[in-house]
Amino acid sequence: MSFQQPLTFEPHYMDRVWGGRSLETKLHRKLPADRPIGESWELVDREEVQSVVNHGDLAGTTLHELWENMRESVFGEGLPDAPRFPLLAKLLDARDTLSVQVHPPAHKAEELKGDPKTEMWFLLDADADAVLYAGFKNGVTQQSLEAALSEGTVESILHKIPVRAGDAMFIPSGRCHAIGAGCFMVEIQQNSDTTYRFFDWNRTGLDGKPRELHVPQSLASIDFSDHEPGLAQQVGETIVRCPLFQVDCWNLHVPRADPSKRGVIFTVLTGEVVCAGRTFRAGDFFLLPAAAEDRALVPTESGTAVLRTTIP
Repeated sequence: MSFQQPLTFEPHYMDRVWGGRSLETKLHRKLPADRPIGESWELVDREEVQSVVNHGDLAGTTLHELWENMRESVFGEGLPDAPRFPLLAKLLDARDTLSVQVHPPAHKAEELKGDPKTEMWFLLDADADAVLYAGFKNGVTQQSLEAALSEGTVESILHKIPVRAGDAMFIPSGRCHAIGAGCFMVEIQQNSDTTYRFFDWNRTGLDGKPRELHVPQSLASIDFSDHEPGLAQQVGETIVRCPLFQVDCWNLHVPRADPSKRGVIFTVLTGEVVCAGRTFRAGDFFLLPAAAEDRALVPTESGTAVLRTTIP
C-alpha cells in the first residue's frame, strides 16, 4: 500500500447553541441546512466519532485503523503508546460566546471520571470587538469565584483579552476559559472530550432548557493561581510547544520540504498550496504520512501560510 499522498478526512459537523455558518460563508463548505454549526472535527479518533479517509487508495480507512495497523508508515517511530491517536483537530465558529469552562488536569481527571485536555487556538478571523476569556483577574480566589457564581457576576472576575486574526492562545488543562462571540479558529487539542461548564451566561440550549453545569468538578479542576495569562508569543516559527503537541506557522514564499520523519498535520491558513500533486486551500487539513517521499509544500499564491502540527 502506498503512503505517498497526503491523507484527507471527511469532516464531522457539530451543532452547537453558540455556532453559526462561517464554515459555509468563509470556507465555502457545504453544511447541513438551517443548523448552527459550531465545530468541524477534522481529525478525530474517538469511540463515538471517527475520521475516515476520503481520497486515494486508503479511502474508507479510519484514523483509528491507521493508528493501530499502519502507525510507523503514517505517523512515524517513537510515538506515545496510546490506544488512540492522541490529538484532535477542529475548526470552531463562535457566533455567540461559549460557556465558561475548564478541562481537568491529569492529576484530577481520573478522580473526576474525565480525561485531561490541553488545547491551543489560532484565530483565522475575528470580529472587530472579539475577545477571549482566559484565567482570572489578579487577586481572584476560589472564594471569589464561589461568590460570583452565587451572585451571577462571573464575567466581572474573568480575564478578557481582545483578539484579531493571527492571534493564538494556549489553554493548559486547569485554565478557565471561554471563546467570545465572533471568533473563527483552528483548535489543536489533546484527544479528550471532557469539559466542565460552570457558567453559561444564563442561556438555554438548543432544546430550550438551561444547559447542565458542572460546578463541583470545575472547582476541583481550576488552577486558581492562573491570573491574567497573555496570548501565545511566537518564537521563531513556533506558536506553541508542550509535551502533547507543537504548532508552528510557515509563511510560504517558495517551495519548502517538511524535514521530519513523522506524520505531520498541515492546516492551510491563507492562499493555496500543492503537496504531492494535490491542491489545498484555506481551511483545508491534510496529514502528510511519515513514509511520504515527496514532502514539499509548493505555494501557488502570494501570502500562503500553513499551520504545522506535530507530536514532539
